[in-house]
Amino acid sequence: MKSHNDRSPLDRSPPLRVAGQSLDEEIERLLDDHAVGPYMLAVLMVIVAGLEWWRWANDLKPNPWLFTAVAVSAVLFAIFKIVRTHKQAKQLKLGRDGERAVAEHLEWLRAHNFVVMHDIPNGDANVDHVLIGPKGIYTIETKTLSKPRRGPCKVTVEDSLIRVNGRQMDRDPVVQAKAQAGWLKSFLAESQFKTVVQPVVVIPGWFVEPFDMKKAGVWVLEIKALKAFIINQPEQYPLEEVKAMASALRSHIRSLTKR
Repeated sequence: MKSHNDRSPLDRSPPLRVAGQSLDEEIERLLDDHAVGPYMLAVLMVIVAGLEWWRWANDLKPNPWLFTAVAVSAVLFAIFKIVRTHKQAKQLKLGRDGERAVAEHLEWLRAHNFVVMHDIPNGDANVDHVLIGPKGIYTIETKTLSKPRRGPCKVTVEDSLIRVNGRQMDRDPVVQAKAQAGWLKSFLAESQFKTVVQPVVVIPGWFVEPFDMKKAGVWVLEIKALKAFIINQPEQYPLEEVKAMASALRSHIRSLTKR
């Protein structure tokens, strides 16, 4: 039996966020706000119209045409909203699944003394993945893009702009990645850690043409290439410092989870 004084055993140490959690929350909000309401309205109006037709069939002298027109309008509105919401939810699910696939690929880093965290709250945004280890600190922005059924699947980077099959991406992932790395560097500096944070953009399943990453200030990679890039980095932080930095970031995440 639960009393008023009961509390969760996880209050002091709630679980960290999982990969794609913010997108799961966005999908749930999207469906609640833009699909469930129109659907219920459409059902209600169909019921009302059905009742009016029943009255008419029983010679109760109703006027069902008005209710039918309203019901048809409600159904058309619901169809429009549901179709559009379905498309938006499909894109969000693609992004969520991409973040989770990348998270699986990052698990190998734990064997190399890396701490791997996902979906880190950062003001109004979220850092998809953070890696803290002896061979560096990395923020990873995942961009999961649908691939054409035929033809090339090629990503090029020029003048810090990412183009997918020649078309510039709507949102600039380079700017996002650098902002995320800057936030993490500032956060760790406030915790008395002097660091260099490498921003990374990962585009699963697409071939990324080689480019001058040093000049661009960001790595843009297919996820399978990330391991080689990190392994080839020199040792930068002792293990104790890695643990201390990870602990500070965990405390930050948990402080936000409790709110």
